Amino acid sequence: MEFVPAPAVHRVLCADCGTPIVPNSANLCVACLRNTVDITEGIPKQASVSYCRNCERFLSPPSTWTIAQPESQELLAICLKKLKGLNKVRLTDAHFIWTEPHSKRLRISLTIQKEVLTSTILEQVFEIEYLVQYGQCPDCTKLAAKNTWKALVQVRQKVPHKRTFLFLEQLILKHGAQKDTISVKEVRDGLDFFYSQRSHAQKMVEFLNGVVPVRSKASEQLLSTDTHSNTANFKYTYSVEIIPICKDDLVCIPPKLARQLSNISPLTLCVRVGNSLHLLDPATLQVCELTAPTYWRSPFESLASVTDLVEFTVLDVEPSGTTRGKWVLADAQVALSGAFRSHNEDAMDYDTAMSSQIFHTRTHLGGILQPGDTAMGYFLTHANFNSDDFASLPAHRVPDIVLVKKAYPNRRKKNKPRAWKLRSMAKEAGEEGETGGGRGVVGRMGGRDAKKVEEDYELFLRELEEDEEMRGAVNLYRAKDVRPGAGSGLAGGKTRRKPQHAMEVDEGGAMQEDVIPDSAVEATDEEEEPDFPEVKLDELLEDFDEMTLEDA
Repeated sequence: MEFVPAPAVHRVLCADCGTPIVPNSANLCVACLRNTVDITEGIPKQASVSYCRNCERFLSPPSTWTIAQPESQELLAICLKKLKGLNKVRLTDAHFIWTEPHSKRLRISLTIQKEVLTSTILEQVFEIEYLVQYGQCPDCTKLAAKNTWKALVQVRQKVPHKRTFLFLEQLILKHGAQKDTISVKEVRDGLDFFYSQRSHAQKMVEFLNGVVPVRSKASEQLLSTDTHSNTANFKYTYSVEIIPICKDDLVCIPPKLARQLSNISPLTLCVRVGNSLHLLDPATLQVCELTAPTYWRSPFESLASVTDLVEFTVLDVEPSGTTRGKWVLADAQVALSGAFRSHNEDAMDYDTAMSSQIFHTRTHLGGILQPGDTAMGYFLTHANFNSDDFASLPAHRVPDIVLVKKAYPNRRKKNKPRAWKLRSMAKEAGEEGETGGGRGVVGRMGGRDAKKVEEDYELFLRELEEDEEMRGAVNLYRAKDVRPGAGSGLAGGKTRRKPQHAMEVDEGGAMQEDVIPDSAVEATDEEEEPDFPEVKLDELLEDFDEMTLEDA
C-alpha cells in the first residue's frame, strides 16, 4: 500500500508578532486579536444588587422583589438582568465563584462569544463582581411605619384561661400560617393579627375555620376615595369568635339540641376540639359531633372546666365489656384523695364524713384506670351551677362523680425538666429565624397576672404530654442543656430527703440534728407511675433556628 502524504498546511506569519498561524481574515494570532479587539467592551465589570434584610428578597429589575437562595439559578438570573450589553454578545456559560457569606460580594464568571471579523468568532472568559446593597422593599417600608395595616383578624374566646390560644399558636406555626402576618397583639380575650393585604387576612380566617370551631364576621372602613378614577381605599376587619368550650370541659346540652344529636344524654364531656366539638356521654360511651353552625343556633356554656377538677383515688374498676375506640365502659369505686389517711386533731377538715365516703360511678376510662391510680374528675354531689338546663335534669341522671382523666401526682412531684420545648411566634431581642424560643405570644404584652399565665402554660404542657393525638398536631423541638441542679429535686434525686444524714452543726456545745417525719419521707419515696406518657425522641425535631457554626 502506497504512502499518501497529508496535504500541506499553508501558514502565514502574524502581522503583529510574526508567529506562524493558519490564515484568517485578520492575519492575526489569537493573542494579538484579543489585544486588538475587546469583546467585553460595553459590559460593566462591577455592578450592585439590592437586598431587603427584613423579608430576605432581592430586587429583580425593574420593580419585582424575589426570594432567591445564595448561588441559585434565580439569583443568577437577577444578576444577569442587571448587566447592560449582554444582548450584543452570545452568552455560553455563567456560574458563581465562591465568596465569604458575610463579604457582601457576589462573583460571577461569564463566557461569551462574538464575531469580530468576517468568519472570525472570538471567545473570552471574564469575571463580574456584584456589591450587595442592603435596603428595604416597599412592603417592609410600609410595615416599618405605624398603623399601615390594611386588614385585621380579631380572634376571641370568652373563657377565663388562655390554653386555647397557646394551642392555636402551635397550630399556626405547624402549618406556617404566620408568614404573612405583620404583627400580633394580645388583647383581653384573644389576639389580633395584622396584615398588609386583604387576601392574607382571608387566608388566616379560612385556616381558623379548618382547625377550630368558629364564626366570623367581616366589616370594612372607608379611608379615602377618588371620584375621578372611581377607586377607594378600605381597611378590612374580620371578627372571629371561637366556641367557649374547651377539651375536658363538662357541658350540659339543651334538651332540644340533645334530642337532635342522636338523643344523647345532656350531661357530656368534651373529649376533642377540632373544627367541631366531639361530646362523649361517659355513662354510655355515646359520642356526638357538634358543628359550629349548629352550636351558634343554640349556644350554651360549659358547666365546669379543668380548673374545677378534683383529685380522686380509684379503689376498684370493673369493665362492663362495652368499648368504643380507646374508651372502655366500666363501673368504678372512687374516694376523695387522702380520704382514708389519718387526720391530726388540729387539722381542719371541712367535711370528714364526705371525704371518707366511697362513691360509685360509671366511667369511660376502664381501659386506663387500675385500682390504686389517681384520677381527676368533677365532684357533682354538692355542685351548684348557674344553668337552667342542668337544673331541669332529673336527679337520677346526675352522677356524683364524673371522671375525666388519669393523673400522675407522683411524677409531678419530681418536677423533672422536660426534654422538649415549643417555639413561639414572638421573638425576643437578638433572636434569629422565623420563630422565637420563648414561652409564647400569650402573656408577653403584660396587663395579666403573671402567675395565672404560667399556670395556663404549665397545664397546656401537661395536656401535650398526656395526649398523644394532641402532640401529633404540633411541633415539639429537642431541648438543649437540660441540667437539673444538684439537690434541687428537679431530677428526682435523694438529696432533698436525707436530712438525718446531713452535716451536723455544733451550736453551744450541743449536737443538733434535723429530723423529718416518717410520713414526709414516705411521700417522697413514692415510686413514679410506670405508665406515665413519655414523649419519645422520634417525636422531637431539631431546633434549626438555634443552630450556629459553632454548634456544627
